[in-house]
Amino acid sequence: MRIITTVAEARALPHARPRVLVPTMGALHKAHGELIRVAREWGGADGEVAVSIFVNPLQFEPGSDYEQYPRVEKTDGEFCQKAGIDLLFRPTPGEMYASDRSVFVDESSLSNTLEGKSRPGHFRGVCTVVAKLFNILAPDAALFGEKDFQQLTVVRRMVRDLNFNIEIVAVPTVREEDGLACSSRNQYLNSEERKQATVLHRALLAVANAGKKSARDVIALAREVIGEAPLAVIDYVELIDAETLQPVEIVTPNSVLALAVFFGKTRLIDNIRLG
Repeated sequence: MRIITTVAEARALPHARPRVLVPTMGALHKAHGELIRVAREWGGADGEVAVSIFVNPLQFEPGSDYEQYPRVEKTDGEFCQKAGIDLLFRPTPGEMYASDRSVFVDESSLSNTLEGKSRPGHFRGVCTVVAKLFNILAPDAALFGEKDFQQLTVVRRMVRDLNFNIEIVAVPTVREEDGLACSSRNQYLNSEERKQATVLHRALLAVANAGKKSARDVIALAREVIGEAPLAVIDYVELIDAETLQPVEIVTPNSVLALAVFFGKTRLIDNIRLG
């Protein structure tokens, strides 16, 4: 495994074989392991798997958990080594952003709902750093998890509209044994919050199994199930179209139920395809 920390090092790398990128913010867990496994599969025997670890300040809104976000460099390095990746790109904020930076990548349609509504400026930060990683590392493909469904959709739109010659590969949500979607933020939860957070997956499954068709009924059922957890504070529960991310009134084969819920100070997201 080769570790690089600067743009100059990345640009000097030979690139004669397929390179598959797994962009992360570190605090790696088994969902990242699945992304790496799929990346290796996609790249084939001759492919190169690259992982980037960068806690991107631009995608954290003021007052959020940027300073507290877990940074475990040694553990992450060991995780990547064990996973058998070829390249680890681990830059500093100063390497990624000039002090007088003035150019950003701003998606203006898909970013206005769900996470974008709750976290203004978040997707401008996501698009900017992902575009930079694409330019720096020049991957042939990049992998993103479906747990962050809106992020996946926004990145796909950016790749389409800016003509990046990169394939975006979606990887299904990886869950703990009790159904909670894997997330670096799960470690913020205390024992009782962690126990109650499993209600999110139960709510999604309840809706999927109920067969309800109207958005009003779907959302009401999800809220009812989430309400069984006393510590849960709902940010949003929305039935949306998978491509436009706009609210829909009726479940179709292209519908997604997306939600964000606080447990204490920790905000968790999840989603499920319906129809």
